[in-house]
Amino acid sequence: MVLLGQQTALVRHRGPRRRTLLTAGAAAAAICLTVAGYVIDTYSERPPWGTDIAYEAGFLQGHRIRRHDMDGARVRELLEGGCARMEAEGLGGQKATHNPAEWVAGCVDGAAGRPPRHQGLAY
Repeated sequence: MVLLGQQTALVRHRGPRRRTLLTAGAAAAAICLTVAGYVIDTYSERPPWGTDIAYEAGFLQGHRIRRHDMDGARVRELLEGGCARMEAEGLGGQKATHNPAEWVAGCVDGAAGRPPRHQGLAY
């Protein structure tokens, strides 16, 4: 933008020195690597939200069985301990290994027709 009656001049705004910029970048990279190492060491193969994953997987399994059960016999069997037996037999899948008790609780909630424990984005 040119203002009338004023000289047009190039103005150079100096940024941080290269050494300062490289030092800050190296410090940020070190912090990121440290945090990533801590998270990997803490959770290894289990995600931090593994409990929620296990509950949701169990809930979906119980809900699917409830929807497809015409006479209600399978739902009664699930509510009387069938979910725990399914998990003990390994039918819960990979997600049940994150927290087996939560998987069973989710399965029972889904089979009973209750709403899931956590609904919505902010619970």
